[in-house]
Amino acid sequence: MKLDTRAQTLLKALVERYIADGQPVGSRALSKISGLDLSPATIRNIMSDLEEMGFVSSPHTSAGRIPTPRGYRVFVDTLLTVQPIDESSLEFRLQPKLQSGSPHKIISNAAQVLSSLSQFAGVVLTPRRESIFQQIEFLRLSEKRILLVIVAPNGEVQNRLLLTDVDYTPSQLVQAANYINLHFGGLNFDEVRMRLQGELRQLRDDMTRLMHAAVEAGSDAMTDDSDDVVISGERNLLSVADLSSNMTSLRKLFDMFEQKTSLMQLLDVSSKATGVQIFIGGESQLVPMEEMSVVTAPYGANGKIVGTLGVIGPTRMAYEKVIPIVDITAKLLSNALSQN
Repeated sequence: MKLDTRAQTLLKALVERYIADGQPVGSRALSKISGLDLSPATIRNIMSDLEEMGFVSSPHTSAGRIPTPRGYRVFVDTLLTVQPIDESSLEFRLQPKLQSGSPHKIISNAAQVLSSLSQFAGVVLTPRRESIFQQIEFLRLSEKRILLVIVAPNGEVQNRLLLTDVDYTPSQLVQAANYINLHFGGLNFDEVRMRLQGELRQLRDDMTRLMHAAVEAGSDAMTDDSDDVVISGERNLLSVADLSSNMTSLRKLFDMFEQKTSLMQLLDVSSKATGVQIFIGGESQLVPMEEMSVVTAPYGANGKIVGTLGVIGPTRMAYEKVIPIVDITAKLLSNALSQN
């Protein structure tokens, strides 16, 4: 729904005031801070329309109104004025922390930087290790139990146990391994999975099932512990009243940090986008709490996107300050990883 200029101005003023002090905003206050020459009655009518459209709501204990997730979305997408910051000064402060050390250390420092600058939690999804293999072998352990041996290009060896529906003979296992090594050695398992669809139609079904099982197990083996989330400053969120006001909220918050599953899904989704993304609780199933927002940006190495970083905080955060912090940190991390 399109909002006219007066409604946009009032919604912007309401969100900014609510972010600043956390109290419901009444019509009298809006008439003073909006800069509009409108009577309190006109303002009340416009606010009623905004409430009917789902952009604001009225807490039971107050005559004032607060923004809904939908109201926050309109604010960050169309009404937000990002504060200009001295990028060169900020980069000068951050570069020493994001310049030296191993890639893991640099990524850890990036999470700490995001946390310290925002005073919320900083989070970084680490780069996914490519699941490239040099060769594989199948070793028959017993009936319907096979050991999959995977050798990476650097000589690293991974083993996985396959439980099969068919009892394969040693010669069948050699045949399957030779086929995969000849046609797919040096590729990653994701590429192999796509090419298997057409190239194995001429083989018997039981051999096809074995190779598909090997690809799935191999992909899991090569990427185990590579996709991880580095989090810094979780304790900062304990002092945010909006997030720690009750035990249910706290439980959801720390379940997310402990399990990391939804957080990794959210960061993975944002890595496929361009630039800064804002996920607002209540409108995104990936954010477990209505009172929470996540501001993210992808980062790369040598021109390729390899991960995502961001800030986790309350929906009532100063987006105009957090957005440039996330954006600049992503750029500096990309530069640091490319140089390393």
